[in-house]
Amino acid sequence: MKLRNKKILAFLMAAVMAVAMLAGCSSSSSTGTSTPADPATPADSNTSGSEPAEFTYPMSGRELTYWTALNENVASTYTELGETPFGQGLQERTGVNITFLHPPTGGSDEQFSLIIADGDYPDLMEYHWQSYSGGPEKAIADGVIIELTDIIDQYCPNLKAYLESRPDVDLQCKTDEGHYYAFPFVRGDPELQVTMGLFIRQDWLDDLDLEIPTTIDEWHDVLTAFKEEKGATAPFSYEFSMGSLTDNMPFAYAYDTCRTFYVGDDGKVHYGAVEEGYRKYLETMHQWYEEGLIDPDIATASFDQVSAKMAGGQAGASFGWAGSRMGVWTNAGIENDPNYDLQPCPYPGAEAGTTAKMGQMDNICPNQGMVAITTSCKDVEAAARFLDWAYSEEGHMYYNFGTEGVSYTMENGSPVYTDLLMNNPDGLATGTVMTFYLRGNYNGPFVQDLRYLQQYYTLDGQKKSNATWTVPTADKYKLPPITPTSEESDEFSMIMNEVNNYRDEMTLKYILGTESLDSFDDFVATMEKMGLDRAIDIQNAALDRYNAR
Repeated sequence: MKLRNKKILAFLMAAVMAVAMLAGCSSSSSTGTSTPADPATPADSNTSGSEPAEFTYPMSGRELTYWTALNENVASTYTELGETPFGQGLQERTGVNITFLHPPTGGSDEQFSLIIADGDYPDLMEYHWQSYSGGPEKAIADGVIIELTDIIDQYCPNLKAYLESRPDVDLQCKTDEGHYYAFPFVRGDPELQVTMGLFIRQDWLDDLDLEIPTTIDEWHDVLTAFKEEKGATAPFSYEFSMGSLTDNMPFAYAYDTCRTFYVGDDGKVHYGAVEEGYRKYLETMHQWYEEGLIDPDIATASFDQVSAKMAGGQAGASFGWAGSRMGVWTNAGIENDPNYDLQPCPYPGAEAGTTAKMGQMDNICPNQGMVAITTSCKDVEAAARFLDWAYSEEGHMYYNFGTEGVSYTMENGSPVYTDLLMNNPDGLATGTVMTFYLRGNYNGPFVQDLRYLQQYYTLDGQKKSNATWTVPTADKYKLPPITPTSEESDEFSMIMNEVNNYRDEMTLKYILGTESLDSFDDFVATMEKMGLDRAIDIQNAALDRYNAR
């Protein structure tokens, strides 16, 4: 499975891709199974009143360039997506020859900016387009990507039918002006929207005759027992500095707040870090830090450091994903202790009789894996039909499960992953080998299927995680994918870059005790002087526009 002889090829491929990136989008022929319309004017081709001919795959003689970050598991073995069984099969099934272009690992945003500045784009770009400065509508106005409403009507029957059947998804796929701009990644089931949470050493709880903690006080008692009875030097440890984890401070939810923007009970946008609940959260975290209940290295702890502490018995509880954290650490921990067992914990309430009303929850269409067609593309029909295939029944199965008879078989009407994935003969982790054959376990332009997750989670704790971590009211407080206008964007970014940097700096100082919480009012006042109220106004205006879509 490992392509160890590809190191030299990897170097050469990187050079070729750099040249291809400068060369821009490829010009494609139009010898597919349907006649392409002028991509600049995608009008209804059915002018005679007769029914249009049904389109069939594969196409013929079509070529596209496709820029996307390379999944880290794929990158461990392959130099580009087109080398993988998934990439090869995708091209065979759609009939499109794809030149995949990948930025360096960790360098997606930097290379994206360079491409945009250059003005000569690949045909397709997979990116978090809601983060484009000024939002996706600005990307259209800037002449970077094309508006897709007419394109979807003409060339994308599968995506169109799906969006018509799911108005909740449709709402999140458009700009405030009602324009479609990218082919979306969709969490196809509410369970898939809950992706991370708290988990704990159940074997330690059993040894100490303790229950899963459900309140802040119970967590304090459990962590104290882990320290005193189990010798844990970092009873609770997680990657506090990692953005996607830090945005979800699990114990802040107990105080009905969070560190960033959310929708309040009044239907308006609030910023949690200036609220009294956030002060109470900081007070709790400082107390736990002083008592040695949380990792003394919390400010800088990396994945490798937390992994070592969780697997080695220095830590007994953490926060993160069920697969890449709970699963990885359980398997590593069992090597040291055969009784090692991690189980999920609900988001705690502040005190007995209370429950958290907020919790981690992705939007149905998270700001991930969205593919736009750029203005450099010469064969818009091929691009649109290529992407639309993923939303067909065949494409849905392929993106989520791969190739029947290879990566899955049908049993009693349901796709079941084969031992190639679940018990890989080369000893590769399931999550790694999955990325070679499918995209179900990471984002991209398709609808994610819950049946993937039900098999990917093999451990008892993992199987319970989504139900345990789900907070029934979390969706009410989740800020939907809103975007400021192009005029608002620069102002908002300038304000929030300063505010967020200051918030993060002071949050750590309060937790570590290098700054007294007596200054919390000054902390709030400083962010207000930085323009936080104006930023909230911009967010509220964007939320009003979103609700009016």
